Amino acid sequence: MTETMLAERFHAADRSISLEEIPIPHPGPGEVLMKVAYCGICHSDLSLINGAIPASLPVVTQGHEASGTIVEVGPGVTRWKEGDRVIPSAGRPCLKCRKCQRGAFTDCLDLHLMAFAYDGAWAEYHVAQASGLTKIPDNVPMDQAALLADAVSTPYAAVVHTAQVHMGNTVAVWGVGGVGAHLVQLSKLAGAVPVIAVDLNDAVLERAKRLGADYAFRSDDPDLMKKIEDITDGRMVDIAFDAVGIQPTLRACVESLDINGKAVSIGLSPQNIDAGTFLEFNLKKKQLLGHLGYKRQDIARLADMLSYGRLDLTESISKIIPLTDIKQGIDDLENHRGNPIRILVKP
Repeated sequence: MTETMLAERFHAADRSISLEEIPIPHPGPGEVLMKVAYCGICHSDLSLINGAIPASLPVVTQGHEASGTIVEVGPGVTRWKEGDRVIPSAGRPCLKCRKCQRGAFTDCLDLHLMAFAYDGAWAEYHVAQASGLTKIPDNVPMDQAALLADAVSTPYAAVVHTAQVHMGNTVAVWGVGGVGAHLVQLSKLAGAVPVIAVDLNDAVLERAKRLGADYAFRSDDPDLMKKIEDITDGRMVDIAFDAVGIQPTLRACVESLDINGKAVSIGLSPQNIDAGTFLEFNLKKKQLLGHLGYKRQDIARLADMLSYGRLDLTESISKIIPLTDIKQGIDDLENHRGNPIRILVKP
């Protein structure tokens, strides 16, 4: 193994990115070094670059949706060995907050996020905590495995844990790009019927139908709520997901709800929340829930779903690029070029 590796580096001072040769890190106690196979480009990566998410470090390697092969294990690591194919969790508990002190590590109040608080995987190698790894089943491709940490696990957790979608629920998803496309797939797998996709992009709506949506409507349709009322026989929506995170989409989610319905906000933006009038909201006993992230065991469950053929992420991989093309990949995602679900980097 050489002593240096190619890595993307984000510089907070001027919010610039560059490709640099930096020393290959070595794992400390409880850590492993993995050779990165693939790593996704996520909208939160773009948010760090454009300043929507404040920088935690002056310089950091980005990329938090990765898969790879262990090439070195640190002291005290016994469960993992060289050659194991793994997915790293995209966060580390602080071990200091009141949740961590009680052993509730997945509810850490100061979670250290990969690619923000410590170096990510837009690089040839990445150091990961052994306790946060998930083994990739032998029959699961490494490119699809890379999607599981965040791109699929976050919507999975939103569907299963936060919204608690179950058989017979009517589900609507506003914004069916990356996260929203997976919300459609996973809601269908959870038994939702019908599943309704809502977006401004006709090509994205057609893709949502291929992925399992029963209906696909434009969000600017003035008769949208009437159409939802018609297809549900007046019952409206049990669970509405906002994968965009702006006032008009969340307002529409809440408006679409049946009595006791839940709106789940996943998209991130600095805008203020507008859920309509207190009168409408409270009289119909509507609920508004925020969602972020996933539990590590969610990645393992999704890996099993891929292994057993219950979940197909083939269409989620929009393009694979070399690390040297990272700036082009970022630009393609930012400008929705080709309507990507995920662009993967192959270092």
